Amino acid sequence: MDNKVNEIRRKISTLRAEMSLIEASIRDQVNRDLDCSEASYRLMAMRAEVAQLVGRWKAAGGGERLPTVRERLSRSFEDRAGTKVKVDKDKAKPTPGHSNARV
Repeated sequence: MDNKVNEIRRKISTLRAEMSLIEASIRDQVNRDLDCSEASYRLMAMRAEVAQLVGRWKAAGGGERLPTVRERLSRSFEDRAGTKVKVDKDKAKPTPGHSNARV
């Protein structure tokens, strides 16, 4: 059962990655005032497939909660932010009388 659950999770993960690419394509097409109906239909079909896979995943014994897209993105952002060099707090503070405001 674990192999089947893991296989379904991999498919869901792959579909989500493809969906984010199609969503970016749709945004680009909308920004350029182009027809995005074909990409939208593909995205809706992918969403239906993900819903079906989630149902199969639950039926196969998948019980843990799947993270939302927002949670996955924030988690990956935290992973990247943790690798950055920390800024010295004394140097980051503005001196009195100086501001960063634009005039």
